[in-house]
Amino acid sequence: MSFAWLKYYMPRSLYARAVMILLLPVVVLQLVVTVLFLTRHFEDVTQQMATTVARELRLVLDVVESAPDLGSINSYVIEELSQLAIVVEPVAEGDVPQAHLRDFWDFSGRVIVAMLPAQVQSIAAIDLTENRRVHVYADTRFGPVKIGFDRRRISASNPHQLFVNMIFFGGLVTVIAILYLRNQLRPIKRLARAAEAFGRGRHEPYSPAGALEVRAAGHAFLDMRNRIERQIEQRTLMLSGVSHDLRTPLTRMRLSLSMLEEDERAALEQDVDDMQGMLDAFLNFVKGAGEGEPEPIEPHAFVASVVEDARRAGRDVALLPPDGEGTGTVQLNPLAMRRALDNLISNAVRYGAMAEVSVLMTEKALRIRVEDDGPGIPEDRRAEATRPFTRLDAARNQDRGGGVGLGLAIATDIARAHGGVLRLSSSERLGGLRADIVIAR
Repeated sequence: MSFAWLKYYMPRSLYARAVMILLLPVVVLQLVVTVLFLTRHFEDVTQQMATTVARELRLVLDVVESAPDLGSINSYVIEELSQLAIVVEPVAEGDVPQAHLRDFWDFSGRVIVAMLPAQVQSIAAIDLTENRRVHVYADTRFGPVKIGFDRRRISASNPHQLFVNMIFFGGLVTVIAILYLRNQLRPIKRLARAAEAFGRGRHEPYSPAGALEVRAAGHAFLDMRNRIERQIEQRTLMLSGVSHDLRTPLTRMRLSLSMLEEDERAALEQDVDDMQGMLDAFLNFVKGAGEGEPEPIEPHAFVASVVEDARRAGRDVALLPPDGEGTGTVQLNPLAMRRALDNLISNAVRYGAMAEVSVLMTEKALRIRVEDDGPGIPEDRRAEATRPFTRLDAARNQDRGGGVGLGLAIATDIARAHGGVLRLSSSERLGGLRADIVIAR
């Protein structure tokens, strides 16, 4: 039997699940103890006491039957059975209840109204609604009589103390356990925040704390973060140094080409420009989202400025009206996000005739979309297209300028650094590629 459906009803957070794991056994245990106590103690004790009271009632009714007249019933019972402390008085037929009376929360009363009439046949009704008193209506040769006695003689006293103690101490233990649980889960939350910040390109101070297992996970995270930061720093320094060293010979080549005739240097200058573009692409890939810090950005104005810069650079790109009802700002790294959008727009106008950019902002997410009218990318090759140095010659037009296959890879890394994702699909409007950067708010 599969219990997979249970996961849809389980709490999502670790704290809520831990509280449920803590409270569920406590509640079940208290319910079991309560049921067992009520059935084994209150019912058993009440049955024993009700049997004793039934014998006393039969004795009282025998005395009533032997009374000389109706008016002397109570005095006659007191004289004969004063040690029982039972009061007997005649009542009219209309004063006898039509059914047994008890409060719905009176557990022991359920046993009383079931046992007494079965053991004393002349009992017509029992009234348990009066506090601390029991009234039994019985038929005699003089007519109905009401027999009254103390409730403590037929059921255990203070049954509510069980529930009061159970609720009080159960609540006290639960509060103490929850406070202890919060203290144990706090280091896990700090580790989660530090890992999330590192995944978004931020460095949040963190020191391991808590239980041994949490401390071990914290030290492992710090080691991993330090290794990744060293690798990123080494890669950045290496490629930056190589790019810097290559700029010098490129500059000398430009100077040498300027000495040639116009018809001789055109093709060579184009090669030099392509090499310069490749170097810039390498540097942008190395930088990724590492430059700058996230700050509150108004997405519509930010994207509008990026599109305007692309237009001034001679690219055919249009900004569509904003979608969504979301307002306010989003935490973005402006330098990195501008680099990602510039790469997407450059790819769009390189492989198509035009590009369109749109912004959708809701209360939970931000989506920046770039569409083109080019040949697009086949669905089975879109994951491959986001890898570094991948060029899909069969899928994309390469006649409008060379590339090194880093545009989509740079945009993917920057989207991930913001805690988002880059999604590629087909454009329904233009028929080409549709690239969406989706970031949770």
